[in-house]
Amino acid sequence: MAITAAMVKELRESTGAGMMDAKKALVENNGDMEAAVDWLRTKGLAKAAKKSGRTAAEGLVAVVVEGGKGVAVEVNSETDFVAKNGEFQSMVAGIAKAALNADDVEALKAADLGGKSVADTLTDKIATIGENMSLRRMEKLEGETVISYVHNAAAEGMGKIGVLVAMTGGDEAIGKQVAMHIAAVNPAALSAADLDASVVEKEKQVQMDIARESGKPEQVIEKMIEGRMKKFVAESTLLNQQFVVNPDLTVEAAAKEAGATITGFVRVEVGEGIEVEKEDFAAEVAKAAQG
Repeated sequence: MAITAAMVKELRESTGAGMMDAKKALVENNGDMEAAVDWLRTKGLAKAAKKSGRTAAEGLVAVVVEGGKGVAVEVNSETDFVAKNGEFQSMVAGIAKAALNADDVEALKAADLGGKSVADTLTDKIATIGENMSLRRMEKLEGETVISYVHNAAAEGMGKIGVLVAMTGGDEAIGKQVAMHIAAVNPAALSAADLDASVVEKEKQVQMDIARESGKPEQVIEKMIEGRMKKFVAESTLLNQQFVVNPDLTVEAAAKEAGATITGFVRVEVGEGIEVEKEDFAAEVAKAAQG
């Protein structure tokens, strides 16, 4: 596979590696970006970057809570300008409300919204506003108590990041603090038991490769890996993370002090994981000039 300057630039920006190291990593891994990141980490040439999704699309996340049930819905638009449009925001709020009684995205698209289905409402709004839009996803959460939080709010109950926290005991104050922590830190799972086994195994393999580069004996490496994986789990799971409000406590310990037990969470960020084609400004202008 041909290694382009754009690929090298992207790898450099995501890892902090030098140009030649980034190029060599891509060559060694036949252009596979993810494998190249792992290769650089193994050689000690990259920052241990957290693999969070890129925000590459606009729109809004809306959250709605009724009793012990909460829902977060993402509706995408092409530009942030439309996301600030009152007409668009009103539609997103209506879709989120309808999502409380829908089991999944497909059911939500068919749900009634003012006499029309959500899908037809979106189609009409595309024609009215003149910009492509899509209902991308919805996440639901249930618990004894569900607390919501919106980061970078554009209007009430909607913004760039929507968080839901389910808990037993405690009060709204601790629930809101934990939700803000989730928005900021973006944990991968609630606890070690909830982590994706393939993600854990991949991290373990990367750490083993890094440790073996040191040339230490296998028995020493095993001890090193044990410590590093404990740290990985602690940094990746909500209950084991240092609480941003009080770093002397884990989130679990802080909740316990407040009389609460966190039972689940949802975090939805606008455009997370969506890749869009990038154009330079000159190409964009040329395309517009051609009609």
